[in-house]
Amino acid sequence: MELDFNSFDESLNDYQEVYESLVVKTLNHLGLEFDPYISVTFVDNEFIHNINREYRKIDRPTDVISFAFLDGDENKDKIFHSKQMVVLGEIYISFDKAREQATAYGHSLDRELKFLFVHGLLHLLGYDHMTEDDEKIMFSLQEEILA
Repeated sequence: MELDFNSFDESLNDYQEVYESLVVKTLNHLGLEFDPYISVTFVDNEFIHNINREYRKIDRPTDVISFAFLDGDENKDKIFHSKQMVVLGEIYISFDKAREQATAYGHSLDRELKFLFVHGLLHLLGYDHMTEDDEKIMFSLQEEILA
């Protein structure tokens, strides 16, 4: 596995190892067998706001945005069981939003940063929450992985 980890704050560098273990746990939980390459970057609200506006046409900051490189690939299931290196995509996490949400939800920043990463990772793997049924599936997977 390769996790390209980028942070504006050296105190967050420990999350590279945390996120690597969450990738392994997620793939095992889903029964997937491939060697992932993922880029994850901590950003501020201004940066993620610009991404959200440009790519999603939503003019406000958000907590996490993922760019899945296999979106729409009909061979995704085969690829996820290929045991080969697979470039999944990019995850951007707003550290500002994570801090705000941790306070608002009454849990730790650590828990929020883990949750946002798993959420982004599931998007890279093809999960979404556009419908109520899809949301139930994705959010229950997030909780199971983080348990």
